[in-house]
Amino acid sequence: MTVTRSETLPIRSGDDVVRVRQRVRTLAVEIGLGLVDQTKIITAASELARNTLDYGGGGDVRAEVVQSGMRKGLRLTFEDQGPGIADIEQALTDHYTSGGGLGLGLGGARRLSNEFHIASTPGVGTRVMIARWK
Repeated sequence: MTVTRSETLPIRSGDDVVRVRQRVRTLAVEIGLGLVDQTKIITAASELARNTLDYGGGGDVRAEVVQSGMRKGLRLTFEDQGPGIADIEQALTDHYTSGGGLGLGLGGARRLSNEFHIASTPGVGTRVMIARWK
């Protein structure tokens, strides 16, 4: 897999969540994702950016346009240095929330993505990678 473009966006405020969503939309259009796939990656990115802010205390997202053979994709990696997730499987369960949300963010992001990987260490932080392929 080749990374053809990479940029990092901060997630420190609600305005940054909006900027992440807008940037993901632009990149999804540029690589030729269809409307349904655009909507899926934008929705997942919005959920993960909000989680990064609300639960991780802020962080960053690395947005990468990737190519594997003839396929193009968009890979997003969200990272924070927040409290981490003690039980990842429980956190991926629908309606589980450690805060006041609906508990659909992580599981929803996983369902909306072609690839999903999460790594978290309590007291260190969390990294979530998603990708959507054309």
